[in-house]
Amino acid sequence: VATAAFQIEGAAREGGRGESIWDRFCAQPGRIVDASSGEIACDHYHRMPDDVALMARMGVKNYRFSIAWPRVQPDGHGPWNEAGFAFYERLLDALQAHGIAAHLTLNHWDLPQSLQDQGGWTSRETCGHFVRYAQEVARRFGHRLASLVTHNEPWVIAILGHEQGIFAPGVKARSKAFQVSHHPLLSHGMAVKALRQSHPQLSLGIVLNLSPIYPASASQADLDKARLDDGYIVRWYMDPLFKGQYPADVLEDLGSDAPLVAEEDLAIISQPIDFVGVNYYTRNFSSSGNPWDVRANAQRVTDMGWEVYPPGLTELLVRLHRDYRPQALLVTENGSAFVDQLQDGLVHDPERLDYLREHIEACRTAVLQGVPLKGYFAWSLLDNFEWASGYSKRFGLVYVDYKTQARIVKSSGHWYSNFLMGR
Repeated sequence: VATAAFQIEGAAREGGRGESIWDRFCAQPGRIVDASSGEIACDHYHRMPDDVALMARMGVKNYRFSIAWPRVQPDGHGPWNEAGFAFYERLLDALQAHGIAAHLTLNHWDLPQSLQDQGGWTSRETCGHFVRYAQEVARRFGHRLASLVTHNEPWVIAILGHEQGIFAPGVKARSKAFQVSHHPLLSHGMAVKALRQSHPQLSLGIVLNLSPIYPASASQADLDKARLDDGYIVRWYMDPLFKGQYPADVLEDLGSDAPLVAEEDLAIISQPIDFVGVNYYTRNFSSSGNPWDVRANAQRVTDMGWEVYPPGLTELLVRLHRDYRPQALLVTENGSAFVDQLQDGLVHDPERLDYLREHIEACRTAVLQGVPLKGYFAWSLLDNFEWASGYSKRFGLVYVDYKTQARIVKSSGHWYSNFLMGR
């Protein structure tokens, strides 16, 4: 199972934690659908031992989580916060006691606000700060990790955060967005290079949100649009990582909005890595005319308005293996939001159960086609703070009553538990 720090931890002002860009973003009126924040979230900071015990009861053997950078280094540079590191030390102790492998993500979007005030990911200096953060985390915890991920979904940081402005830090500037798309990749390569020297046995990778892109019709205009959109979503991130170059068609389309790239950057970005994490939720359609209407065209749609399309996961994994030959792939997020009802102390969610079952089957199909798929993480363990959607969308295998913080395993969670335990 997978989670992210800002979405579950809460304790936003406790234990010396600094402000993140998401704390600042949530405080701005109109940013979050239900005007909520991550101030309390699932209160995992205080309930962590019980949450780990719950995972163990469910048969979970691998846990993907993120460190909140502002919790361990409030300003993103300068002094380390020992109280913050102590929390993650306790988490690792609890995971080890229950026989659960730790898969740590360094950056799941919650950049320290102090770094944002100095330019954030638009600034090349942030790359250096990130590398020092990565080295410190690895120094303390590297020997205890099954894997370490540098960044989660740089596309989201760049496009939703800096072009569309609907995620933190809420910037709307295409040129900044594509400079931002470059710097996490650069800092990833820099961090991998540094950690290879200090922790040669540590399994290192990056997590990307990827989808197959289909043309909305057979028209040449739609075919061309689908090809370009694939460039923006898949090739813009995979090509520099595995081919040491940005795709020419996207660079041409960007024109003057293309990022500034130093001569050595692409060689740094394309450092060999041990795996690519794939976050898959749905497929996408491209149209040169009217936007694709998901609800009108799809048979099944989640509460996020995303089509349920398991074959897309198989197709994506096969394509990544064919085109890039990564050493290994992991499905690092896969899940669905549906409207859950708590009735008589139970949550019956057959749609989510079907989603899980069918996507795990899609993984099996990919493996049978020779894809080196080494793991699958369900998103998410808990209902949680769903970014700009606040608490209005529920992705959890476990229902969270936000008033009482009670945890109730949904029927999908029980099915998944049985699956994990081979029942």
